[in-house]
Amino acid sequence: MTAKATFGAGCFWGTQAVFEKIPGVTATAAGYEGGTKPNPTYEEVCGHATGHAEVVQVEFDPALVSYNTLLDVFWNNHNPTSLNRQGPDVGTQYRSAIFYHDEEQKELAEQSKEVLSDTGRFKQPIVTQIVPASTFWIAEDYHQSYLDKHGLATCHV
Repeated sequence: MTAKATFGAGCFWGTQAVFEKIPGVTATAAGYEGGTKPNPTYEEVCGHATGHAEVVQVEFDPALVSYNTLLDVFWNNHNPTSLNRQGPDVGTQYRSAIFYHDEEQKELAEQSKEVLSDTGRFKQPIVTQIVPASTFWIAEDYHQSYLDKHGLATCHV
């Protein structure tokens, strides 16, 4: 049996590339979540009118990889203190967000955020949103596994 996790950590190209390499992850998809417009396009999301974040939905086998491990990957692969920005990518679609799928994911995400905050690793406060999963809208085909197809030189990481 598989479970789902959804993360917004800036540009979904790099985020997807990181998660799809984790043993126990059975599938990933780049997409949009957290906004108001049904079935948004990339251009609409980048136009800042939909409210969506670029996200990666991760399907995983909990017997092979824990949600806590996925949270560790999330925290370690972007700057959770940067509001609506990751590297040169700026806008609300690049916000740091965890979209939880059940109460256990919510609790684990909140605990991991608190533990990370308490470590003092970051000088600024963590701004990551922890919000209920809503409708996931899959991104256009050309965004799926983008870095595998085109290489890191095309990503703004």
